[in-house]
Amino acid sequence: MAAVNGPRSVVVSGLVEQLDVVERAAVERGWRVRRLAVSHAFHSRLMEPMLAGFGAVLAGLEWRPAVLPVVSNVTGRVAGPGELTDPGYWVRHVREAVRFADTVGFLHGQGVETFLEVGPDAVLTAMAAESLPAGAHTIPTLRRDQSEVDGLLAALARLHVTGTSVDWPAWFAANGARPGLVDLPTYAFQHQRYWLDEPALTGPASSAVESDGRFWAAVERQDLTGLGEEVALDADQPLRALLPALAEWRRTTREQSTVDSWRYKVVWRPLPETGPALSGTWLVLVPYTGVDDAVRDTVTAALTAAGAQVRPVVLNGSAADRDLVAKALQGPGPVDGVLSLVSLAGGGVAEALPTVQALITAGVGGRVWWLTRGAVSVGTSDGPVDPTGTQVWGFGRVAALEEPARWGGLVDLPTTMDDRAARLLCAAISGATGEDQLAVRAAGLFARRLVRAASGPAGRVTRLTGTVLVTGGTGALGARVAEWALRSGAEHVVLTSRRGEEAPGAADLARRLRESGARITVAACDVADRQAVATLLTGLAERGDPVRAVVHAAGAAQQTPLAEIGPDELADVLRAKVDGAVHLDDLLDGHPLDAFVVFSSIAGVWGSAGQAGYAAANAFLDGLVARRRASGLPGTAVAWGPWAGAGMAHGTAQEQLTRRGLPAMAPDRAVAALQRALDHDDPAVVVADVHWERFAASFVALRPSPLLAEIPEARTGEPETPADATTGAAAALRDRLTAATAAERDRILLDLVRGTAATVLGHPTPAAIKPGRGFLDLGFDSLTAVELRNRLTAETGLTLPTTLVFDHPSPAALAEHLRAGLVADDSATPLIAEIDRLDRGLRALPPDGDHTEITRRLEDLLARWSGRRPTTIPAPRRAEPAAADEELASVSQEELFDIIQREFGKS
Repeated sequence: MAAVNGPRSVVVSGLVEQLDVVERAAVERGWRVRRLAVSHAFHSRLMEPMLAGFGAVLAGLEWRPAVLPVVSNVTGRVAGPGELTDPGYWVRHVREAVRFADTVGFLHGQGVETFLEVGPDAVLTAMAAESLPAGAHTIPTLRRDQSEVDGLLAALARLHVTGTSVDWPAWFAANGARPGLVDLPTYAFQHQRYWLDEPALTGPASSAVESDGRFWAAVERQDLTGLGEEVALDADQPLRALLPALAEWRRTTREQSTVDSWRYKVVWRPLPETGPALSGTWLVLVPYTGVDDAVRDTVTAALTAAGAQVRPVVLNGSAADRDLVAKALQGPGPVDGVLSLVSLAGGGVAEALPTVQALITAGVGGRVWWLTRGAVSVGTSDGPVDPTGTQVWGFGRVAALEEPARWGGLVDLPTTMDDRAARLLCAAISGATGEDQLAVRAAGLFARRLVRAASGPAGRVTRLTGTVLVTGGTGALGARVAEWALRSGAEHVVLTSRRGEEAPGAADLARRLRESGARITVAACDVADRQAVATLLTGLAERGDPVRAVVHAAGAAQQTPLAEIGPDELADVLRAKVDGAVHLDDLLDGHPLDAFVVFSSIAGVWGSAGQAGYAAANAFLDGLVARRRASGLPGTAVAWGPWAGAGMAHGTAQEQLTRRGLPAMAPDRAVAALQRALDHDDPAVVVADVHWERFAASFVALRPSPLLAEIPEARTGEPETPADATTGAAAALRDRLTAATAAERDRILLDLVRGTAATVLGHPTPAAIKPGRGFLDLGFDSLTAVELRNRLTAETGLTLPTTLVFDHPSPAALAEHLRAGLVADDSATPLIAEIDRLDRGLRALPPDGDHTEITRRLEDLLARWSGRRPTTIPAPRRAEPAAADEELASVSQEELFDIIQREFGKS
């Protein structure tokens, strides 16, 4: 039922039978859902026995006309004057189908753009959003996981900012607020400030704040005298027993609030359908075997129908052979896009890595789109996830960061690839959606989003029993996990690593834990060795200690640019995480487990430059747990941000992450987040302390990321599109260099390098970047080096390697390198400027015109120039007599300008 309340807003309430929406809402709350399809006829028969009695009750009521217009869920239109006062209408309302979508659509068609739900939860809000186009506002008043006051205030605030008038004085008066004006501070001459001053409060409000502060300060200090003075009670009254409990409550509440602010999850949002529109030449990369001809033909036909000229490239051998892939890509001519079917043959990142590397080094134009099948799940109707495909998605997220101008995105295909699915695929890779992580399903296109995970009470407390196995357990992180496991009820903790008790600090760790009365076993076991894992598990079971829970925390760090990763390094990075998880999953199949926890990483969730293999390994873990959950087995994947004093990030790396907006989490709170994940029964959760304003500014600097669109703090505005050598920032830079003297060029480029480096490292000004100091000394690592390369690529239009700061190790050396690429020869600078102007003029010509004469003259000029000077440009189609070459070789710059003027009409 919906009541109209003004020309642009509406209040909705009631019960709706929309299985997909209800199911999605339940799954997002961590519930297990079993779908039972109930026909409308069955529903009617189910309700039939109560209708007579219900009608009799209604007949005895006093009815009055509605004050506000009411849109009926029975008809999907405004109810007539006497319709709502007819008891028979309400009987129909029970018996007949609820036309919620029609109701919402009718209201939107009447100009309603704001929908307010009055009810105990936000279920109808989600349903309304499914039925409305982009731009409409759906607002709940109450949520299950927050207080009623907070929910109502948030709803009023959202109504206010979306244009609905709110009587704020009435709200403030009802809640005891004191309206007034607060002067904003002004800093006319101060350009930098790191903290805020507390306002000087006066009157009753100030007194209340100070009293509250004194009370809680006394509680936290367990200061009986101070607390007694504050509440006017003697120190020896019964507060003595209450005080520690209050202090613990205060600490726990603060910790829970902090931990909940670190919790995120990945969801999938439906996208409106758009017509596929492609143009230019597209390469379709086809593996030698493993892809059905029907799938290949369907995709090719759809691309052609969408307007693309398709050029299949069949790999006559393994896609893991980088040289073979590079050879297959030789000489394709101008290319507008690349669509890879390599992973549809079941290959993982071992095939994706060399293929992408070959595409980059071969200089094939256009963005690369990578297809998978079954790599992600957008809902419970999807089949089990293939972790090998999920692994490729982790790799692709890093490719997007390291090659933002070359990488298109990832698209997961449905099981059945029909013509409609192929059209949706074309829409996905056309760029019209603005998305780069998509799934094609029978219901349409879905886009990947990061959102905040559920907070508040979990409804259960997970307790461990018996023996808990912790892989990678002898390091600092393993120690924290062991302590947590013991507090959570474990009777025996087994810590494994390759070296066991010989690992640094392992013996001291075991001794410290045993001194607390715990039963600890430290075992040398390479979890990537299946036989070693089997022997360990069998031995524990035979001694009466079968494993009841697993925490798989083993892994290997990585900091290597994508273009430089070799197959051996990739295998090493994948080995501990991927192979170990597979062995544990397989060998413990059928064993009763309290928990199966894998330690993943944010690198696998949103990517991390320099960590393509590491991201792939962690994404595999997420996929493995998704597969376990689909089979009804326990599984929890926690994608961690950096831990303080533990994990993969230490020292300088941790400082860099902090500057980028990823401060390290306190280990005690991190393990509290682990407990929360189990209590909430999270299949997969991201736990990271992210300062979004700082992190997102860097993350989307060169490539928009819709993944973060639903994190309000991450909205930094639209980033600039990277420019090429003749447009935008790159063209402006070249113009400045052309007009500058040699000394001014040096200063311009050095300022560019220093300013960009300061931005990457988080310094407020370039003053901290000394021209002669090494980049590594300044704090650069592989991750920040890639970001510097990407930013300078956009600013200069040059093709720069990811090893830029290692090849040119100081700002001064890098500026000199940029000068060589931008201004190859000072004496030729004016001529290069003329060529740039000519190029811009040619680009402005309509593409479908007759330019035969222009082409002929350009080829003539190029032929004469090629005869004068060796070049790597392919041999021209036409050649002029040698006399013309000699004539061109003898002309001055002024005469050459005259030639250009005569030939092209440009000056």
